[in-house]
Amino acid sequence: MRGPAIRLPVLSSEERLAALHRELEACRACPKMVGPVVHGPAVPSRILLIGQAPGPREGSFGRPFAWTAGRTLFRWFEAALGVPEEELRRRVYMSAVARCFPGKAKGGGDRKPDPDEILRCRTHLEREVGILEPRLILPVGGLAVEQVLGHRGPLAGVIGEARRARFHGVEADVICLPHPSGASTWHKTEPGISLLGRALRLIAEHPEALRAFAGASPAAPAAPDAPPKSR
Repeated sequence: MRGPAIRLPVLSSEERLAALHRELEACRACPKMVGPVVHGPAVPSRILLIGQAPGPREGSFGRPFAWTAGRTLFRWFEAALGVPEEELRRRVYMSAVARCFPGKAKGGGDRKPDPDEILRCRTHLEREVGILEPRLILPVGGLAVEQVLGHRGPLAGVIGEARRARFHGVEADVICLPHPSGASTWHKTEPGISLLGRALRLIAEHPEALRAFAGASPAAPAAPDAPPKSR
């Protein structure tokens, strides 16, 4: 006779993400990468934000977008959603194409992750997508846009519109954003200013954003240089 069936505990999305984060923190697969591994909290959100890779400062803070580019990014979201940085971090899952700082490039600036590094880290991103089953994906910067949509052309071809895409087996709306790096002038000049404003409006009007931020504490007024919500 068979014995009683053993019921394994069903883990919540938050518990599965926390377990994945523990694996990430132990990862040493890329010898050129500079640790530590950087990730956000285990937020079981249906909104997935994907950056390129942490910069040189994020490791010391232990969270993504913790320096200059992050201040710009969160200012954009304050203008669009009316919520402060910490509220956004509590309600949006933040991932990246690579989770360690790639180091400096020979010509200056941060090195982009190479194809092998992207491939090694992709399995973590794929598992996150499987756990979250996001309804809205926000790729930030050209490398993240390329990974999600396969787009390698000018940013003007994708910023300011919503697309439907299948990413790691999950159908979701995709709204792309430029990289908020201070070294980039794309979002500071036209058509980048107008296209960024349009993208932020699309995010603010998306049903998943409306659900995620319903009842959220309003932020202080956005900084003067934040993109306007209207054209």
